[in-house]
Amino acid sequence: MNELNRALGDIRSIRRQMAHSTEFRGYGPVTLAATGVFAVLAAGAQALWLPDPANHIVAYIGIWTSTALISAALIGVQAVTRTHRMHSGMADEMIRMAVEQFLPSVGAGALVTIALVHSAALWMLPGLWQIIYSLGVFASCRFLPRPVVAAGAWYLFTGFACILLSDERALSAWTMGIAYGVGQLLVAGILFFTAERGQEAADEG
Repeated sequence: MNELNRALGDIRSIRRQMAHSTEFRGYGPVTLAATGVFAVLAAGAQALWLPDPANHIVAYIGIWTSTALISAALIGVQAVTRTHRMHSGMADEMIRMAVEQFLPSVGAGALVTIALVHSAALWMLPGLWQIIYSLGVFASCRFLPRPVVAAGAWYLFTGFACILLSDERALSAWTMGIAYGVGQLLVAGILFFTAERGQEAADEG
């Protein structure tokens, strides 16, 4: 029994090492592009129905929290099904690894929101959300195509730009809509074209 347990442990260790050295292909470009479109639609909804977000901060947070939850649910559901199709035997380990990379930034974003919701620095929320999200993207880059680092840099740049506004202009619908709309479309494009190049290389081989 001890030998069997040791063998099973060795197998799990090998699978874990293989997962950490394998490019994650669970994120679908179409779904990521859809989340970028959702961000633009959410920005349009805010611009139309919430012209003064500074005085309706709960509604503002509600719009963007709802958008984030819907996007995360879509990405998560597709990631599970796609990972089982693309990575078969390593699927569970790959999904666990993907979650572990992004979970800290999600938690940090939630805590920052709670901390600032009753403060005078609410205008900092969009910038901090984007900077924290960029850290999640950077953390995920080690098992995604290298060009994805450009998306992390984009979110970092837009986050700092929001903070540099230094007032309620940062709560404008388009500081979030442009940041996440362009950012998610950028990630989707990178994943699509790197997958295409990978398929072409495989066909030539």
